[in-house]
Amino acid sequence: MKAVRFDNYGDIDVLRVANVAMPEPVQGEVLVKVKAASINPGEAGIRRGLMHARWPATFPSGEGSDFAGIVAKVGSGVAAFSLGDEVCGFTDRRASHAEYVVAEVQNLTRKPANVSWEVAGSLAVAGSTAYAAVRAVSLEPGDTVAVSGAAGGVGSITVQLAKRAAAEVIGIASAANHSWLAAHGIKPVAYEVRLSDRLHEARMKAFIDTHGGGYVKLAIELGVAPDRINTIIDFAAAREYGTKSEGSQAARNAAVLTELLALVASGNLEIPIAATFPLEDVRAAFRLLEQGHTRGKIVLLP
Repeated sequence: MKAVRFDNYGDIDVLRVANVAMPEPVQGEVLVKVKAASINPGEAGIRRGLMHARWPATFPSGEGSDFAGIVAKVGSGVAAFSLGDEVCGFTDRRASHAEYVVAEVQNLTRKPANVSWEVAGSLAVAGSTAYAAVRAVSLEPGDTVAVSGAAGGVGSITVQLAKRAAAEVIGIASAANHSWLAAHGIKPVAYEVRLSDRLHEARMKAFIDTHGGGYVKLAIELGVAPDRINTIIDFAAAREYGTKSEGSQAARNAAVLTELLALVASGNLEIPIAATFPLEDVRAAFRLLEQGHTRGKIVLLP
């Protein structure tokens, strides 16, 4: 089968698509033919070696966590899924950017029929990160919360979940994304013009940082309590100011994924898809991701 590999840390050009052995599911595992697998900023950081201290790579390394596809084989002891079932889920083995992936049965859930492959394959990492971030800041009805990177892969889900918590949501994003935010009941604010003054006027109770680059410090300066600030990216600032830094690992499980899928299926949560690429164009997919400013998720279609 074909799978993405890289043999050393580096820029996008270290990525390659290789022919590798088909994985085999063992007890409690399922082999899935991948129909869609999203790419995530953390994968770019791992590939570049920026997260070696926390998540070192073993070479040759695969990549990819979330996916959606069709059950191709089940290991012993698996009763929850059968051949041909449409599923989505995640793996912690850096392996979903491939034609087939093996996953533990507890990391899978059924894909609703009216949820597209692209959306289902994009939800496990970004959705669980957004879910954890919103939960971390303890929103109550009427609270005002600002979200940086509000139209990105995680931010676009975060603002919607915060809105569902009956909060007043300010979405910090470029002007190109303001109409999308407004259509979802979010108050858009440009990061280029008088941002600090406009956020001060909003009397925020909470702040969710999905972008990095000084937003945690800004929230502190604007008087937001550290325990009502969550960053998914600026871990150094979280340590310095004593804020929260809960992300995907705090909520990535089949129960949360099932809950998010139900919201999507019922039309109560939109997962924007910025672009799709065949597996062979994985470099182009990451090139687009690392340019920034895309709305929603970028997806590989093996």
